[in-house]
Amino acid sequence: MHHSDFVHLHTHTEYSLLDGANQIDDLVDLAQKYKMPAMAITDHGNMFGAVEFYQKALKGGIKPIIGCEVYVAPASRLDKNANGIKNASYHLILLAADAAGYKNLLKLITSAHLEGFYYRPRIDKEILAQHCKGLIGLSSCLKGEVPYKINKGDMEGAKKALSEYIDILGKENFYLEIMDNRLEEQYRANKELISLSKEFGIPLVATNEEQRE
Repeated sequence: MHHSDFVHLHTHTEYSLLDGANQIDDLVDLAQKYKMPAMAITDHGNMFGAVEFYQKALKGGIKPIIGCEVYVAPASRLDKNANGIKNASYHLILLAADAAGYKNLLKLITSAHLEGFYYRPRIDKEILAQHCKGLIGLSSCLKGEVPYKINKGDMEGAKKALSEYIDILGKENFYLEIMDNRLEEQYRANKELISLSKEFGIPLVATNEEQRE
């Protein structure tokens, strides 16, 4: 059977609290309808739907990719003194490439809830570096550190953040994420992300996620 050339790598379900409304049964049905060979689950800050998604995707003939849109503290996950919720974390997509990656993702999410919780469950780059094996990273939405700093006019900060993620995950395991959501900020970020892709030799991925605070 001919498969679609597109696979969703940034997908929220009903388990993405206050953010997603997609039910897993419907997602699997749509993936089948559009002949997608695989699909990722990347709920915000949790993996509550991972087992259900895995089982139903396999039953539907779809390869399940287990991931999470994690919250990353600007400094240490142990620092609870950020000025309000908007400054408490950046977003980052992490996908498990293998069993080791899945186990490391579980460790990161557990630590985010038990150690880093401040408004939201947060990791930091220190603990990401300790549990990075088997993980693939995407730069995420406009709340991702790289696109966020681009829109703040801080290109040096965006390049620094990109370099740090490359150092942690490896150049072959990090992708810059572009979207077409008709937001001016996104188009501005896309332009610079494409330039950074060429400058750093990092590939692009196209995703589609609705934008919410």
